[in-house]
Amino acid sequence: MKKKIKYTWIILSVILLITIVLSLGWGSYQIAFSDIWKILVGQGTKMQNIAVFTLRLPRIITAMLVATALSIAGALLQGITKNDLADAGIIGINAGASLAAVLFIFSQGSLYYQAMGNASIMILPIIALLGAFLSAGLIYFISSSRDIHPQRLLLTGIGVNIAINACIMFLTFQGSTQDYNRVLVWTSGSLWGSGWIYALSILPIVIIVTGLVMYHHKTLDILQLKDELAISLGVSVEKERKRFLCYAIILAGGATAVAGNISFLGLLGPHIAKSMVGTKHKHYLPVSILISMIIIVVADSVSRNLFSPIEIPAGITISLIGVPYFIYLMLKEKSL
Repeated sequence: MKKKIKYTWIILSVILLITIVLSLGWGSYQIAFSDIWKILVGQGTKMQNIAVFTLRLPRIITAMLVATALSIAGALLQGITKNDLADAGIIGINAGASLAAVLFIFSQGSLYYQAMGNASIMILPIIALLGAFLSAGLIYFISSSRDIHPQRLLLTGIGVNIAINACIMFLTFQGSTQDYNRVLVWTSGSLWGSGWIYALSILPIVIIVTGLVMYHHKTLDILQLKDELAISLGVSVEKERKRFLCYAIILAGGATAVAGNISFLGLLGPHIAKSMVGTKHKHYLPVSILISMIIIVVADSVSRNLFSPIEIPAGITISLIGVPYFIYLMLKEKSL
């Protein structure tokens, strides 16, 4: 089993590296595969440096951080609810973060970005986190009596997700055409315009929370057992579920603040990882991160270039894969 995990890590890491290199070279300004290394070590032309270091590399790094956050959030939600269909984008957490951010943007007027500059990018994660917590709190309050009921939480989350997205659409219709276009792209999940400041704004959240999750991986394994058995092993089930739910909300809210509402990424990565290396969180969480990184980098590259000069939000491309997979899991889930 250890060899299988090791080989899986190596293969996925190589695939990710190839994906990153191809993404750095693919665009309206093409860069040869052989030139990528020269550019990275500082031997590129001025145009190549701008294309790689100013436009493409920060976007790829932001995408990888977003993938890490959403993949861990999805794994946590699936673990604490014992429901394979749980995902931050499906049960309304991402939508709550989006609504809070949209309300904040609209409250500042049409010159919001010009007036606040890079400060807006640093403030948005905080606002998005507040929205994510409010949304999750509402879902938890409606779906729970004394403990988390998996099916009720999922169905409540889907309902809240629909309601929040309806509110977002209502708000966008009240705004200008420019506001409507900006919000529509953002709520679809887009990495357009992601610079180094975007990556820096989410980096601390991803590093700290992911580290905490990995540190408590044994507790997550115990939560997969029946509640009675977990309690007999000395785990405070409800306390731990609430703590991991908070971690999932923080990660999902931070990711939504910089990349919009990307659904299904937290569903695809964990499930594929479990099928490859098993259900122990110590093993499958890192593999899930790698898989999610590959998916989002490929999806963003395709969305950015396939219909150039028109750019499709990466969230739409991921949803084209995620929706059929979600339906497959829903039909497979015996408890539904």
